[in-house]
Amino acid sequence: MTAPKQILFANARIVDATRAAPLEGHVLVEDGTIRDLAARPVAAADRLVVDLKGHTLMPGLIDCHVHVVASMMNLGQNAQLPEATAVLRSLPIMRGMLHRGFTTVRDVGGAPAALAEAVAAGLAEGPRLVVCGKALSKTGGHVDLRPRQDWHDPHRWRRNFGALGRVADGVDEVRRACREELREGAMFIKIMANGGVASPTDPIAWQGYSQDEMSAAVQEAADAGTYVSAHLYTSPAIARAIAAGVHSLEHCNRIDAPTAGLAAKSGCVAVPTLVTYEALATDGVRLGLPPASIAKIEDVRGAGFASLSILRDAGVRMAFGTDLLGETHVRQSEEFAIRARVLPAAEILAAATTEAAKLVGMEGRLGVVAEGAIADLLVTTCNPLEDVTPLAQPERHIPGIVQGGRIVRMAL
Repeated sequence: MTAPKQILFANARIVDATRAAPLEGHVLVEDGTIRDLAARPVAAADRLVVDLKGHTLMPGLIDCHVHVVASMMNLGQNAQLPEATAVLRSLPIMRGMLHRGFTTVRDVGGAPAALAEAVAAGLAEGPRLVVCGKALSKTGGHVDLRPRQDWHDPHRWRRNFGALGRVADGVDEVRRACREELREGAMFIKIMANGGVASPTDPIAWQGYSQDEMSAAVQEAADAGTYVSAHLYTSPAIARAIAAGVHSLEHCNRIDAPTAGLAAKSGCVAVPTLVTYEALATDGVRLGLPPASIAKIEDVRGAGFASLSILRDAGVRMAFGTDLLGETHVRQSEEFAIRARVLPAAEILAAATTEAAKLVGMEGRLGVVAEGAIADLLVTTCNPLEDVTPLAQPERHIPGIVQGGRIVRMAL
């Protein structure tokens, strides 16, 4: 549906993480921007009036850990897909995210800047993309997807659309890789600083990069005015990354309290992704996850819930993430219900809106219902300050989705 010049959302119950309680009002959107929260509820030329009848109007959701090019659970096979096939398979993934209410996502490995530009230009329907290009890993690390007996060039897939990352070894190679990704439009840098589940030859506890290599990546990112995000599970690897200046700590399942304290003191942001381990455990075998990966799932799955409490108790800021692969992307919204077993609703809402907006560099522009913000808005049946679990069922509880002032869905 095209965007009228103005949309007036009348009789709205306005909710965002900056308010302790809902605000009743009439929200005027003009040219894709929120202009007024107390507009007069009257018709006007080139104005669409939508009577929300007391439904909640909240910010669009932000998922800070996705891989929109990961259309297969087996990432080695995904990396080898023909270009046209890989691109076309990413389109329903992005569309599904938008229709679950995620109006912005941060892709932490795989999606090029050109895909973000295509979505922004309206060539593909999907969330606004914040991308890092290809994630970086050492030989044998989390994006080196060769089986043990494969001695071929580890770089042979790195330019493929379906590849999530590329191999870079040593300080000089890491610097060059960062510079190449930034030149090609990366908005931040992603490195693999621990072993991982979806890669075949790296145990979870393996350190992914030396501190010197990570420090080089951090310097290159800082020189470009941005930051480094790192795939991490264990406390020794997390501590090394913090010492190197890494800002965004992905996963953190096996973090301990002292290391969480270091993260809080350093101003790091953690991005837990619990739903992916449930999906890998229940669907991994059926969807083609290699046996070597299946064997590693429980190394991180069981510690996930405890990590949420450890991070919260230490005062570490948390953003919302999911990290789903292949056919499991449809489970994205389940992360709300999983986190609700441990965390208060208001904190989960903040993780998916205000905290996420800070991490993607759009604080005050996304994640809030406020004058001057981009009109990324959801109409919901619940008050997510009190209970976020209805957001885990978006088809039932999110009847309205607006992105940049364009109505994506409105089924009141």
